[in-house]
Amino acid sequence: MKIPIVFIILLSLLSGCRSMPFDTHTVIDWVDFIKWEGREYNGIYTGILADEKFLGEKAGEVKFRVADNVTNPNYKIQNGDAAFHEKGTEIYAIKGQPDLIAVKNPDEINGYSVYYSVENEEFNWHFDDMPAERVERIEIYRLYTQKGDKKILELKQEDDLSHFLQLLKDSKNQPGFNPNTAKGDPIFYNMIFYTGEPVAYKFNMQFDGTVYYWHPWETAILPDAIKDFILEP
Repeated sequence: MKIPIVFIILLSLLSGCRSMPFDTHTVIDWVDFIKWEGREYNGIYTGILADEKFLGEKAGEVKFRVADNVTNPNYKIQNGDAAFHEKGTEIYAIKGQPDLIAVKNPDEINGYSVYYSVENEEFNWHFDDMPAERVERIEIYRLYTQKGDKKILELKQEDDLSHFLQLLKDSKNQPGFNPNTAKGDPIFYNMIFYTGEPVAYKFNMQFDGTVYYWHPWETAILPDAIKDFILEP
């Protein structure tokens, strides 16, 4: 069975220890997964539940959080295990999507994270996978404000949607780009794209005080005109 972990063995020298010159410490970097009804589901990091109306029946609850509780790299994941969700976190089916589940997550926009079956589904939530012609609404949130994530923009008009999407397509890849942090950390935004499907696409955008940039795959610099849509800062 596939174990969704990557582990690193760190060896540190013990001074003054003759019988065992090295101490082995295992650090496990967990993939964001849920094991449910014999299937492994991984988190869709570029997607969220578009609306609660897409929720099906409650399937159950997380039984065990492995992060911070499991240090054995040979641990065999069990039904009900989740990498990062606490015991008791609610798991839901998604209507018409047998290979997706939703998990209640108050820290996520719209309140749910979405997971896909790695056995039956390819990851189809990159920007190039998004059907731009079906985008019917775009929301932009500023992240990490004193009051949490703050919605600063909502686009619904066809001309505005087309213009904004074209600016994203016109961005220029610059994988070696380093943001200017002389005056502090960049400002973080999430862009949410609704297409009428249960999963809305979610992509991060940042502003370093001079340049807006995002990560459709490689880091890409956005045209200056993107600032016309951003009312802050």
